[in-house]
Amino acid sequence: MESQSQKETTAADTQGSETRVVIFSLNPNSGSSDRRALCEQIANRLRKDGFEVQLLTNLEQVQARTEQALSDDRLRAVVSAGGDGTIAMLANRLPSQTPFAILPLGTENLLGKHLGLKADVEFCTNLITDGQTIEIDAGRANGKLFLVVASCGFDAAVVKRLDEVRTGHINRLTWIRPILHTMRRYTFPGLRIVADGKELPDEARWSFVFNIPKYAIGLEFTPQADIGDGLLDLCTYRDGGIFRGIWYLLNTFIGRHRNLDATQFRQFRQLTITSDTPTAYELDGDPGGMLPLEIEVCPGAVKLLVPKTTTS
Repeated sequence: MESQSQKETTAADTQGSETRVVIFSLNPNSGSSDRRALCEQIANRLRKDGFEVQLLTNLEQVQARTEQALSDDRLRAVVSAGGDGTIAMLANRLPSQTPFAILPLGTENLLGKHLGLKADVEFCTNLITDGQTIEIDAGRANGKLFLVVASCGFDAAVVKRLDEVRTGHINRLTWIRPILHTMRRYTFPGLRIVADGKELPDEARWSFVFNIPKYAIGLEFTPQADIGDGLLDLCTYRDGGIFRGIWYLLNTFIGRHRNLDATQFRQFRQLTITSDTPTAYELDGDPGGMLPLEIEVCPGAVKLLVPKTTTS
C-alpha cells in the first residue's frame, strides 16, 4: 500500500555512524507490568552493538535528552514503548525531526499493527539497527497531533469516562464498566460537519476520522485510508441510540456499512465538527476535550522506523 507521496530511506542512508543514541520512552500507565523487562532486554542487545541507550519514564527528561542528541546529530531513535496514545503524546512533545521506533506494548496498538511491528527483542533490535525511515501523515485536532483516529460521539464519551475512573494499567476488560456506564447515560447529540468548506448533508450522531484503515477489533471504517496520501478519511453514522449503534457495528464488521443510506464518507484536508450539546472527542484513545473541533491534515509530519520490507 505504498503511497507515492510517502518518503522513505534506509536508516543507513539517513543516519551516520555517529548516530548511536537510543532513548526509550516508557509510558508508566500503558500495557502490561512486564514491559520494562522487555525494554531492558532490547536495550542490552543494543548496548552490545555499541549504542548508547537510556530508559526513561519522565517526559521532561525524554524531551531534554532528545533535543540534545538531535543537536549533536547523534540520535538514532526515540522508542515509544506503549500504545497509540504514547506515540501520539511523544509526537506532540518532541521536535518534528525526531525519528521514532514503536515498541507496541499498549492495550491497543493500531498503528503498530498496521506497520507490521512486533513487541519482540529480535524484531525491535533489528528495527533500530537496520530499519528504514518513512514520513507519515498526522492529523492536527485543535492544535494537537493524532496519528490514528479522532472521534466524536459514544466512543469518545466512553474514553472520557475511562479516564475519569482509571487508577493504573488498563486492559480490554477495563473498558466494560465505562461502556455500560455510557450506554445508560449518553444522549447521542447531533454533530454538524463541514469538510473542506462544504457542509455534509446529514447531521451525524457518530463521527470517526482516520489516518489508517483499521480501528479496534479489526473494524475497517475507512478501508481506503493511507498514512502517506496527504488526506484524512471521515466516516459518519446518522442515527443515535444503542441498538442503532449495534446495527452500524455489525454492518461495519462485515464491510457493508458503505451501502447504508445512514453513512457518509469524505476524504479531506480540513474539517470542523460542532454541536449544540456539550460533546466529547477523543484522539488516539485518549480524551481530547469538548467540541467544537477543528481538524487538518499534516502531510509527512512524523518520522518512523519500519522494517525494510514494510510499505504503507
